[in-house]
Amino acid sequence: MKTVCFTGHRDLTWEESDALYPKLLSEIEKAAKEGADTFRSGGARGVDTLAALAVLQYKKEHPNVRLELFLTCPDQPARWPQEDQRLFQKILRRADRVRYIASDYFDGIYQLRDQALVKGADLCIAYLRSSVGGTAYTCACAMREGVDWINLAEF
Repeated sequence: MKTVCFTGHRDLTWEESDALYPKLLSEIEKAAKEGADTFRSGGARGVDTLAALAVLQYKKEHPNVRLELFLTCPDQPARWPQEDQRLFQKILRRADRVRYIASDYFDGIYQLRDQALVKGADLCIAYLRSSVGGTAYTCACAMREGVDWINLAEF
């Protein structure tokens, strides 16, 4: 079994989302052909959601693929717009595994989620366009763990 995790920014433009989705599908297919069968998303808005949707799309024709959500806590989407909460619930219901880092939010929970997301992964697919913030932190975790990673923002 090989495991792939995703990381990326929450603030995608429509243009970025439209361009990124086919790249995600392509990388999922490529990773699956190389033996990956488990794909992890952090469940946040933006790239995490887009990646989860791409995995679920790929899974329609490849049911052996698993989507795992690594979430901060059960109320992670509580302050999101209603439309985003509904989409999150659809993804949550279709995930093969859901892991919560804690039962309640606390400072530093996102960093713990990012560390858990990367730990044991073989590849990290990132959309990194800034050297600061949570996405940069997750990519740094991947490098420290010796996890290969690619940056789709460079393509």
